[in-house]
Amino acid sequence: MALNDKTAVVTGAAMGIGRAITEILLKNGTNVVLLDVNEGAGKSLKETLDTQFGKDKSMFLSCNVESEEQVKAAFQKTIQKFGRIDILCNNAGILNEVEWRRAISINLVSVVAASFLALEHMNKLKGGSGGHIINMASLSGLAAFPNEPVYVATKHGVVGFTRSMALASSISGYGVRFNAVCPGFVQTTIFDKLPAGLGQFSHLYDYTTPLLERVGMMQPSVVAEAVLELVMDETKDGQAVMVMPNERKYVTFPAVEDL
Repeated sequence: MALNDKTAVVTGAAMGIGRAITEILLKNGTNVVLLDVNEGAGKSLKETLDTQFGKDKSMFLSCNVESEEQVKAAFQKTIQKFGRIDILCNNAGILNEVEWRRAISINLVSVVAASFLALEHMNKLKGGSGGHIINMASLSGLAAFPNEPVYVATKHGVVGFTRSMALASSISGYGVRFNAVCPGFVQTTIFDKLPAGLGQFSHLYDYTTPLLERVGMMQPSVVAEAVLELVMDETKDGQAVMVMPNERKYVTFPAVEDL
């Protein structure tokens, strides 16, 4: 996909991976709408982006992804300003084994809801021009970790939803690609606040230490580069890409016919 004058919506865009995705898309010519519940961080980033890319290339909207009405309104404002939505990156997420219902709501339910709302604009069967939806999963969406079972469940759900929607779109002719990104350890606020987020599983905090020591920590920009690859390579559809500091690997899943 050529990115000049395309329009992307990124949730959880104010910090961490979302910020890195926003910046790399803007650098490649995309208009970007930043959605985040953190209004202060969002407005601050918008000012920085205006200096680098110009005021007309981005828009910040305060938005709680748990509210379908707010997401729907944000999409409508995107259409009003830029005329189209070509890319949705469902990046917003938390790791919170204490408030686990909220974690499911943000990490999984909002991904499903935002994807369906975006399809109203992208779906070729409804007059749209097609597009690409990228959902942020995790290494926890590919493996089991005893210290974060709810987070694991949500990210497995994101991977399964993404792959299934890719099939539904391909078979039905929606013209929308779906892919999932599964990063390892990323230096973000989620990782910084990890001990508090584990709740009743905090005694298992050190379980992933050997894995971290083996594969290492990466910056959000490494994940953003994987997102850019997915966006630009139109052959990528229904993929889950595992992203490590020095490795990017597309995961192989069994086909239905092989089950």
